[in-house]
Amino acid sequence: MEKLSLVDSFSEFKELKGIDTETLMRILEDVLRGLLTKKFGTDKNCDIIVNPDKGDLEIWRSRTIVNDDELTDENAQIALSEAIKVEPDFEAGDEFAEELHIQDFGRRDILAIRQNLIGKIQEYERASVYTKYKEKVGQIVVAEVYQVWKKELLAKDEDGIELTMPKTEQIPSDFFHKGDTVKAVVLKVEMRNGIPSIIISRVSPIFLERLFEQEVPEIFDGLITIKNAVRQPGERAKLAVESYDDRIDPVGACVGMKGSRIHSIVRELKNENIDVIAYTPNADLYISRALAPAKVISVNVNEETKRADVFMKSDQVSLAIGKGGYNIKLAGKLTGYDIDVYRDTDMKYEDDVDLQDFSDEIDQWIIDTLKGIGCDTAKDVLSISKEDLELRTDLETETIDHIVDVLKAEFDDEYPQDDKDSQKEE
Repeated sequence: MEKLSLVDSFSEFKELKGIDTETLMRILEDVLRGLLTKKFGTDKNCDIIVNPDKGDLEIWRSRTIVNDDELTDENAQIALSEAIKVEPDFEAGDEFAEELHIQDFGRRDILAIRQNLIGKIQEYERASVYTKYKEKVGQIVVAEVYQVWKKELLAKDEDGIELTMPKTEQIPSDFFHKGDTVKAVVLKVEMRNGIPSIIISRVSPIFLERLFEQEVPEIFDGLITIKNAVRQPGERAKLAVESYDDRIDPVGACVGMKGSRIHSIVRELKNENIDVIAYTPNADLYISRALAPAKVISVNVNEETKRADVFMKSDQVSLAIGKGGYNIKLAGKLTGYDIDVYRDTDMKYEDDVDLQDFSDEIDQWIIDTLKGIGCDTAKDVLSISKEDLELRTDLETETIDHIVDVLKAEFDDEYPQDDKDSQKEE
């Protein structure tokens, strides 16, 4: 009995990753049954015996022996005169089994088997890749950069599976070359025209969370929970954490001894500033912590509109807003409130004076201009140099001098008037 060695006949499939011999045999059986159905109208009376260990198979076709004048279906029946040529003892009603050989099917059929086998294997590979990475959504993967384009880069994992990272999913300061190792989180997996499309990201907040899970054992073990994470990729990030064990300081555990744990994350994120804060259900306190490093005096929360008015000293406002406004934006996203920051003029120093009190000496439009740059009190203005005031307000030098003189006159001891005569002599 001749056997078809699949390992030899389809040697090009041996090295396909992710497909073992047993799976290859099963795919081949499906392909052969399709061919038998096409050739004989049915495969129900055919048996395909696959031997994965040896890498071969046998195809047997069974038909019922009938008298020559009773033959009506050659696919299910065989004439007695034909059957006795093989075995003289056959009689009508017996079952006739014959082995079918691939090489007897004809060149066209063999080519069809080959093409269908290739197609089925590719289909299987794509389905396997989709299933594998669908389960990895939200997990970190490490891949090698294979190609870099203007709008995206292509990377390959250890199994040669292609991963795509669009420019929008890269940190602005990321710069990769072919052969570099890239670490990212699997963002989404889609099937496009039967081909799996795997998108990875380095800007997703989930990437930040997974990095902390890798670096902080307490998070991985579930002792510390990440309540929320928000990012402005490459600039700033905020992470709210909570511990269910009073003995564990969630913020301290995330930062590590002398920042040992958080430093590696900061380096991976291209020196992104990361604020780790302790989560609390108290909205006022949560918002205050979220605005760090700024120090808050008071918070008024409106739960219906999800808005919060935050009051602080003048010198804290710029810290609360942050570079590019990122700090206050991220604080809002982290807490879920629209945050408005106000200078707390009701809690100013006892000897400070509201600018509006100088309306009899300074024109109202000038007062409005000064308020427009964040100066609500006299000391707010006097804390800024004349040069900066001129640049920020576009007011004339003489007007700036007049304003400063008027305001300084209110604080003779603290802000003595300039000695104009000595200045002229100099």
